[in-house]
Amino acid sequence: MLLTAVVTLAADLVNLKYSSEGGFGLGVRTFWAMLRALGFLFLMREIRWGRLTARPFGLILAVTTVFASARLAQPREGGYLPPWQVLAALAVILTLCTTVVWQLFRSPAIAAHLTRRPSKRPIPAWALTARVAALSYSALLSVPCLVAAGTLWGEPRLPRSTAVPLVISWFVLGIVVAFVASLISFAMMFGHAWARVLLAMISVFVLLVQPALCWLLLGVDGVIRDGVPLVLAALVCLYGLARSGTGAATPP
Repeated sequence: MLLTAVVTLAADLVNLKYSSEGGFGLGVRTFWAMLRALGFLFLMREIRWGRLTARPFGLILAVTTVFASARLAQPREGGYLPPWQVLAALAVILTLCTTVVWQLFRSPAIAAHLTRRPSKRPIPAWALTARVAALSYSALLSVPCLVAAGTLWGEPRLPRSTAVPLVISWFVLGIVVAFVASLISFAMMFGHAWARVLLAMISVFVLLVQPALCWLLLGVDGVIRDGVPLVLAALVCLYGLARSGTGAATPP
């Protein structure tokens, strides 16, 4: 995991050297991708303390790290692929993230370590997964919002009279979702059916709204770069809600 953190940081720096995109958008996406390195350090801490949240957090972190790094890559001018140095870095990140997930879910030693301290209240593993996925909504909403805000000083895709209210609404949405999803997902872990339904509604809402906003303000490229990661997180949350609702307490 420490190696993954270091390689993730190095890959972002390599991409900065070879990327032809530049601008505020690349800066925001690069900064967000670099924060993933701190995420892996936090994951190491969670595993060391034997916390069951390490598995869902590691799953979400690994998936979003691959997308965060991949969406920085820019193809060569007149071509379809980025420079081979960037492709090599992405391949290494994909391999390391896959290894991290495999260790979290398939390693007997890690499984024994994560369950060595019984919890005071049994909580289904998929409920933890749904909560971790829901907590990632705010960040996944905020990053493309900042990128879209940067386009307002250049040539936005929409007239500024339309783009500015959309960006402000997007920013407010990120704050509201961060607050509401945190409270509701916490209540959901205690078995409240109403919290499960509300969290599912929030997940469906952001799953639909985020790609639409990305398409309006950032184009198809924004949908792929910034819409897909949140869609995946929302699907993981919905699946976790469905599995935890059946009473399954086995690890995801």
